[in-house]
Amino acid sequence: MASTIIGIAASLVKSQSSAAARMDPAERQRLAVEGMARSQPLSALARENEVSRKFVYKQIDTAEQALDGAFGAPPKDDRVLFHLPVTKAWLQQIVLCLTLHCHSSYRGARDFLRDTFDHELSVGSIHNIVMDAVEKARQVQRQEDLSALRVGAHDEIFQGDPVLVGVDPVSTYCYLLAQEPSRDANTWGVHLLDLSERGLSLDYTVADAGKGLRAGQAQAWPTVPCRGDVFHAEREIGKMATYLENRAYGRIAVREKLEQQMERAKKKSKGKSFSKKLALARKEETLALELADDMRVLSEWMREDVLSLTGPDVESRRNLFDFIVEELAVREPLAPHRIRAVRVALENQRDDLLAFAEDIDQQLAVIAQQHQVSLGDVREVFELGHFAPVDPLRWQKDSALWRRLGRRYPRLREAVEQVVERTVRASSMVENLNSRLRCYFFLRRQIGPDYLELLRFFLNQRPYPRSRKEPRVGKSAAEILHGKSFPHWLEQLGFTRFRRAA
Repeated sequence: MASTIIGIAASLVKSQSSAAARMDPAERQRLAVEGMARSQPLSALARENEVSRKFVYKQIDTAEQALDGAFGAPPKDDRVLFHLPVTKAWLQQIVLCLTLHCHSSYRGARDFLRDTFDHELSVGSIHNIVMDAVEKARQVQRQEDLSALRVGAHDEIFQGDPVLVGVDPVSTYCYLLAQEPSRDANTWGVHLLDLSERGLSLDYTVADAGKGLRAGQAQAWPTVPCRGDVFHAEREIGKMATYLENRAYGRIAVREKLEQQMERAKKKSKGKSFSKKLALARKEETLALELADDMRVLSEWMREDVLSLTGPDVESRRNLFDFIVEELAVREPLAPHRIRAVRVALENQRDDLLAFAEDIDQQLAVIAQQHQVSLGDVREVFELGHFAPVDPLRWQKDSALWRRLGRRYPRLREAVEQVVERTVRASSMVENLNSRLRCYFFLRRQIGPDYLELLRFFLNQRPYPRSRKEPRVGKSAAEILHGKSFPHWLEQLGFTRFRRAA
């Protein structure tokens, strides 16, 4: 009996052993040969064989040691891996990659070529290479098709003179990147009209409260609404709440310090000298704590209920929005230097900030009519997105909808999910682009504003190395926008890329 149990346990352990442990010598040899050939990335080879990259490296190292022993090969670091055909065009590609991928300065590119290739290239020659690429990029982008864009996110970034930025929040395609001496309405209007001539026709845009930006769009695109950017509204009310919370902690520290001083003074029969100060500190602490708690609640209501993607209908949001603004006004005298600016901004932007909710309501009403269900049922499906996937309440509501709607439920849920996916509330993508642009702008001092044309081309054509959304990985913004493949960005600039021999 004991031997039977031991045999069963051994078989279970064997069945549960790793793929690496189950490999026989021939399979390990094949894995080592494929790894040395580098015909595919080692991570892909490891996934294909269900082993770790560390295991693959170990097999390669074992095989290389055997080959070194058999043929007396030179040390691994001195071994020739492949040969490069160093041509003038290839050096030009190196310069562009150093500039765009590595954010290298002209002198950095010059030093790299001198130190690694023993090749001298002057700063002026590097400048000419980049400017030639700027012209080629401009020619490519004159043929760009912007008709597929439906939503635009606009913003301004400041690095000396303002830079006007326009991005598609869905594909992250940048269609506007221009340095101008001014950011007034006329400047924005001229650029927007130019975009219209190149085929750009948007359903709506999303932007902050910039006056020149909005006035320029109103002049150039009077029929295109400009919705408010909830990102800035949430950030400002959140910063205000955080400041008041930190101030409350400061009041607590002041009160505790006074209490400690009073305790020491009591030992010298001088406690009364701190009694008035301590009473005042306790009062200020109570007021600061109450204000911080109230502002934190109002901030969470604004973020989680009013400006959230999934939430109540637009009329309920407006009522709650107005209530929050009124409560801010009541508490404004307690911290006018922090609350007033936020309250005024929210008050002036209410309709712009809630435009997305009004659009959602209209789309949900159309879905209810198309699927012949009540608007209440559609809203219940829509509000499921407010719950986390691990929340049991979400699945209770999901089961109830399945029972009530039957076969109509999957199609209804798919239609609602498309509404959620298409709705843009914030210009977060343009803020993301702005953060990526800043590390390039120091190069503009040498190249000038024309460099932005090359940078826009590069950012649109460079494939994403990673993304939370799997369909984006390995694709460029242009490929995501148009749904088709494009040549490598170097090939679009007229270069022939180096490829190693198989």
